[in-house]
Amino acid sequence: MPALNLSPDSAHAAWPDLPLAAWEDTAQTLHLWTQIVGKIRLARAPMANHWWQVPLYVTVRGLTTSPIPHGTRTFEIIFDFVDHRLRIETSEGAVRTIPLVPRTVADFYQELIATLGELGLATRIWTRPVEVLTAIPFEQDRLHASYDAEYAHRFWQVLLQATRVLTAFRGRFLGKASPVHFFWGSFDLAVTRFSGRRAPEHPGGVPNCADWVVREAYSHEVSSCGFWPGAAGTDAVFYGYSYPEPPGFGQAPIRPAGAFYSNDLREFVLPYAAVRAAEQPDVAVLDFAQSAYEAGADLANWDRAALERVGPAPGPPS
Repeated sequence: MPALNLSPDSAHAAWPDLPLAAWEDTAQTLHLWTQIVGKIRLARAPMANHWWQVPLYVTVRGLTTSPIPHGTRTFEIIFDFVDHRLRIETSEGAVRTIPLVPRTVADFYQELIATLGELGLATRIWTRPVEVLTAIPFEQDRLHASYDAEYAHRFWQVLLQATRVLTAFRGRFLGKASPVHFFWGSFDLAVTRFSGRRAPEHPGGVPNCADWVVREAYSHEVSSCGFWPGAAGTDAVFYGYSYPEPPGFGQAPIRPAGAFYSNDLREFVLPYAAVRAAEQPDVAVLDFAQSAYEAGADLANWDRAALERVGPAPGPPS
């Protein structure tokens, strides 16, 4: 398995404090900005299973769409949380930047769409946000206008560390597994394992999201884990769930201490504060992800012998 061991001091410094109360307004605005960028990718990228063509990816400076096709041309949109700029880059070498500063969603949307037009990359998107309770069209949203650069940077730092650890967790699995990717609809980082079996039709009901969209995402049995920065008074957590949820899942043992099953979220959660307080944060996250996966896989009778790697994954020595 790739090396995860850090000295105690460096391990804790890598996981910055991220109390929701300190940056909730910024989180709400940034959530909507990522939806605008994500929908541009959705409008241009060819369909992939479970909507894997639409997430963003964590980079050494922030989040990226990865390359997006536009006819024979290609472009990329990057949130840079180091210099706090949105970068639009094209395969011809053109670069445009938009400062990430306090501004309304409407202004951000209008400038980004105009910039794409100037680059010959005009793209139309459905402007109503998804997976949020109050869905104000982007061009009309003058309510959300916060950007605290310090907390945007901290958020990216947590995503960077979570991606590193969850990528190691992904390497333990031989079956079908998603990349570690950032879903802008739910505003969370996720990695998903699959049993290989079809799942019962998902009931839907996600706010401002068509049921057929959710059914494509959950067409097959899954075990997912990831990081969610929190919302509506709930602080950041790592989470783990199975779909369909097998009987007894919520009563299964979960590790480490501090993790529990949330009846409201219907998934196991490990508060981010508990990760920061752990002697070895990396180990705590891996232990949580593994135990949440085992709970669902065992209760649903996954063929674990065929799906899991025996021994360490290839890579640098641990």
